[in-house]
Amino acid sequence: MSALVAHVGAFHITDRAMRKAQEAAQQALAAGRLEARALDDYLTAVRRYFTGFEHEARGHLRDVDRRLEHLNQVQFNLSAERGVAVKRIEATQAVLHDLELIGANGANHR
Repeated sequence: MSALVAHVGAFHITDRAMRKAQEAAQQALAAGRLEARALDDYLTAVRRYFTGFEHEARGHLRDVDRRLEHLNQVQFNLSAERGVAVKRIEATQAVLHDLELIGANGANHR
């Protein structure tokens, strides 16, 4: 039990009810008398607080994953678009190179 109280105590708890339950459990353990009713109340408070905390964290993770998926799709699309632009440059450079050759030779054939 003391391990759970210590583990929970490592969190920055802003919820008043959870903080009160945590303080009561710490005091009872320090005094060496954590009664069954107080223990049940503490475990209920911990379960309620951390279940909500976990749901919130999982929701945040889903949101981040969704945004990462969108970012990956945008990156994929931009990479494909870049590839098309590079091919266009290569094709136009080939035409301009041919034009230069003709221009250099064409000046002699006028």
